[in-house]
Amino acid sequence: MSDTTDLHEIYRDYIEAINNREFDRMHEFAHERLTFNGEPVSRDEYVATMKAHLAAVRDFTWRLDDLVVEDDRVAARLTDTGVPVTEWLGLQPTGRSVEFTEYAFYHFTDGRFDDMWYLLDVQRIQDQLGA
Repeated sequence: MSDTTDLHEIYRDYIEAINNREFDRMHEFAHERLTFNGEPVSRDEYVATMKAHLAAVRDFTWRLDDLVVEDDRVAARLTDTGVPVTEWLGLQPTGRSVEFTEYAFYHFTDGRFDDMWYLLDVQRIQDQLGA
C-alpha cells in the first residue's frame, strides 16, 4: 500500500507528464504489465493508446478537477480539451474544439498503477461536434 500523500503527488506528476508528452517517464507511473479497462496490456501498449488519442486530438490536455485517494486507490475527475483532427471515437473532425469530463480510477502497487479504468463523456463530445 502506498502512502496517500505520495499518491496525490504521484498522480499529479503523472498528469503533468502526459500533458507534457513525457511518455519516456511512464515507467515512473505504470507497471510493466497492467489492466486497462479490464484488458491486460503492457505499459507500451497503454502508451500507444495514449499516443493514438493525442494524434487524433490536437492540443489534447487533461486538467485535474477532483482527486480522491483512499489506501491504494485513486479516483480522479478531469476536464479534457482539444481539437479532433482525425476520426476519433467514431466521430469525424469538424474543426471545433471539445471540452468534456473524464472519470479515471486506478489501483496502485509500490507507487505505480497496475489497474486503470476510464470513462469519457462521449455524449458531450458528440454534442459539441454536432454528431
